[in-house]
Amino acid sequence: MSYHTPSFSVGILAGGKSTRMGQNKALMEFNNETMIGRISREFRSSGEVLISAAERGIYEAPGVRVVYDENSGIGPIEGIRRLLSESKEEYVFICAADMPFVNREIAEYIAEFISSDHDCYVVEDKERMHPLLAIYSKRMLPVIEELIRRGKYRLMDILNAVRTKYISLEHTNIDRRVVRNVNTRDEFLKLSLPVVFCVSGFHNSGKTGLIEKLINEFIRAGFTVGVIKHDGQDHVKRVEGTDTCRYHKAGAVCSVITSDTGFVMDADRSANTGFVMDADRSAETEYYLQLMRSLPEPPDIIILEGFKYSKMPKIEVVRRGTGPCSVADPETLICIVTDCISPDEVSCPVFGPDDIRGIFSCLRKYYAL
Repeated sequence: MSYHTPSFSVGILAGGKSTRMGQNKALMEFNNETMIGRISREFRSSGEVLISAAERGIYEAPGVRVVYDENSGIGPIEGIRRLLSESKEEYVFICAADMPFVNREIAEYIAEFISSDHDCYVVEDKERMHPLLAIYSKRMLPVIEELIRRGKYRLMDILNAVRTKYISLEHTNIDRRVVRNVNTRDEFLKLSLPVVFCVSGFHNSGKTGLIEKLINEFIRAGFTVGVIKHDGQDHVKRVEGTDTCRYHKAGAVCSVITSDTGFVMDADRSANTGFVMDADRSAETEYYLQLMRSLPEPPDIIILEGFKYSKMPKIEVVRRGTGPCSVADPETLICIVTDCISPDEVSCPVFGPDDIRGIFSCLRKYYAL
């Protein structure tokens, strides 16, 4: 007999005063959409979507139902109570409005664990548990109401009072960004991470050396960096003196070197070897990008060496004696690094090979870092 995953409503906690941010986080725009609007849109086609709010007249929108606090000033426990009270379903997936990467995938994954053995299903990672990334059952309502009556408002009080199952993402490919919430202006500005771009050019044009220097610049600015390189000669083993080692010595926190038959990924700069797998699933670049994004601590910046004909944004290195003309699609160029092309010949910024600060400033401006 096949198991049927129970239906669930989606409840979004609009949040409180946003003291650290200085403005209403739920209404801040990310990728031309408010954070709460994006989450609402993500789930509208899945079923009932509710928003828990303290103030009236702010979050009303087509396709969502807003429920309002009856007990003020006691935090998210009141929002959870109201969402459970008003939901048409037995189970409610609950998240916070300041979690811009939450999606149906994580909600459906949590729902797979629903059984008669537990009342609450909470995501956890190596750092902590996430009671605002969880599925709650209506069976919990009497417990929550009793906790409120007793003045016990901590979310951990709820989890400790019911049968809670903790769900790890460790062995999944779910994007770890789903657990991220945004509390400060600095965290909000980093939402677009990880940034992904290529450093491309012909053989011996100086791509590896440029990447090493850019790694150093990103580290000085407080970012972490990972590198992906394709080796057309099938040299995927990590050996002293190879580009992979050079990237780690420069400070890259992880690297992937790929070939037509396999890949090595090294996410520990102190390790001497990575792990090798047959690349029989896909040799697509997106597979390796997702591999990096799914790390417990994914890098802020992912640099791909090569890929000069790809549609991804890129820095193209054009050097005299290695192919003295640009071959990349001009629409994909962030800038050109060259000793033989005049700025008048192209429509993108041009920098000399030694102008690392200029190249780095161009990248920061391009990605608004």
